[in-house]
Amino acid sequence: MNHSQPTVRLKPDKHIDCNLSQDDGVWMMGSSFIIFTMTAGFGLLEAGRVSSKDEVNCMVKNVFDVIFGAGMSERIHLRSHCFISFFITIVHSIAGHWVWDQEGVFRKMGVVDSAGCSAVHLVGGISGLVATSYLKPRRNRFARNGVRTVSDPTKAILGFLMIWWGWLAFNTSSNYAVTHGQWSEGMRSAVGTILASAGGGVVTVVITRFATKKIQMDMLIDGMLASLVSSTGGCLYFTPWQATIVGAIGSAIALGAYPVTEWLKIDDPVGVIPVHVVGSIWGMMAPAIFVYRRPMNFGPPECNFQTSDGTNGLLYGGGFSLLFLQLMVVFVIGTYAAVCSFLILFIMQHSPVGLRISKYEEELGADLIEHGLAGLNLMTYTVEKKLDARTLSAVLMMIIRWRSKARLGALRRRQIHDSGLATPKPVTENVEMNVIHRRH
Repeated sequence: MNHSQPTVRLKPDKHIDCNLSQDDGVWMMGSSFIIFTMTAGFGLLEAGRVSSKDEVNCMVKNVFDVIFGAGMSERIHLRSHCFISFFITIVHSIAGHWVWDQEGVFRKMGVVDSAGCSAVHLVGGISGLVATSYLKPRRNRFARNGVRTVSDPTKAILGFLMIWWGWLAFNTSSNYAVTHGQWSEGMRSAVGTILASAGGGVVTVVITRFATKKIQMDMLIDGMLASLVSSTGGCLYFTPWQATIVGAIGSAIALGAYPVTEWLKIDDPVGVIPVHVVGSIWGMMAPAIFVYRRPMNFGPPECNFQTSDGTNGLLYGGGFSLLFLQLMVVFVIGTYAAVCSFLILFIMQHSPVGLRISKYEEELGADLIEHGLAGLNLMTYTVEKKLDARTLSAVLMMIIRWRSKARLGALRRRQIHDSGLATPKPVTENVEMNVIHRRH
């Protein structure tokens, strides 16, 4: 195929009929259902890596969430989180138009981003970086006797496994169809995704074992997630050995960001910066190095195209033009995401909605402040991090008062029932009483 022949990279022009079938629709719907389960995975991952007094709040926030929200864990009002999620969704959509739409400015320039390395992960990662920097660290996070709490490592690992399998649908469905031979490209993406995570996993285990003498849970999760993010830029194009190398390098660079964030005192509770910022930057650079131009024949001639719009990477004599383009896209989209995120946070902070919870509320925990749940995690939290006398006394008094009301309500219901009168509304349906949360 020569350069004068009409080419498209991921999807055809709106005037071209490539005979998409019912099979293609089923493929996209099925992939969408699987991708939707990643929400539960992200919720478990985040809830398992924050303090136990904020677990429930992290799960609730994932109902409204995008990537950036993990960077604000334990420090923001739920109502503020909902508003910010709405506006950040618009920011993501505009970046997606630039990269994927036929009329998008970067699409016309020939950018290579097969599954959202820039439009999804870079935007979310930069937004999370801006948010966590704007909100400042959590209380005592970088104090001399500060402790980085992890409520439930098992829950975090389970969440990662759900994200891992969802990532297969995320990457493989980016070719939009399985007919006209496009199933082979989905297979290529699947193999590349798995091998990238395998390469990243091996490197992560070696690095964390060498650096800490143990297999650190958070480093293992972040290293493998970074390898998956790295694969999204060119999963449609990488050969198996290329995907393995890309994932391995992505994990190594991401883990190298750990000491940098600590040195800069950036409080990143669940690894948004090493995974989504560092991983996406490398993921955008990788196609410019490894991609190889090859024809992709999908039935009608007008539906055929060349990978990377006919441009080779550095290893195949393509020069630096594609690399410069990829880096330019990273800079522009990263700057755009940073500016938009800062403006959204600034406006939200100075609005009646507010932004950050108070230091006292932070110490009590978002589960108690936002959802009225305290009984489950009080004992765990006192082990994780020592409470001051004021905070411990306040929590105990709240629990005692609520449980007294609950017992009184139960006693009244029994008395009414024994007397033969109508049974009143259950205590769990009473807003004032519905605050008890016990471990069973």
